[in-house]
Amino acid sequence: MQDDIGAAVAATRRHDPALAELYAQCYGELKRIAHNRLYAANLRDQIATESLLHEGFIKLLQVDAARFHDKSHFLAYASTLMRNLIVDEVRARKAERRGGDVQYVTLDTGVANLAADLPDDIEAVDAALTRLEALNPSLAALVEMRFFAGLTEVEVASALGV
Repeated sequence: MQDDIGAAVAATRRHDPALAELYAQCYGELKRIAHNRLYAANLRDQIATESLLHEGFIKLLQVDAARFHDKSHFLAYASTLMRNLIVDEVRARKAERRGGDVQYVTLDTGVANLAADLPDDIEAVDAALTRLEALNPSLAALVEMRFFAGLTEVEVASALGV
């Protein structure tokens, strides 16, 4: 990995030797900044530190090194650039064309079988409730209010006048 960045810095020396030298001097500090940015964004398991660092380097190639007053100005600029890259990545992951905030669910074909059996169960419950009503109408009303209407015990008691 260090060889890759070394080759990129060497290639940059031909175009902007000052930027290449500044980047080479600050590489360790930039790597620490990239790691901290990913940690703060809770993306350390999804984006490699070196990937963020190298993506930032590509963006830095578009900037004239004379723009930076000193090393701390360069580090501040690089830090802001990495933050912007992270924000762009988070936005891209949330973009609607990539699913956005859609909740992903696994389709289960077993649910179809449950739905097919549902009418039989409802008919069986209705038949049992009808038989219970013949034996004890107030108990059937209690079951109906508790389990089908979802009333609390206090609400059922009030409705039945108990």
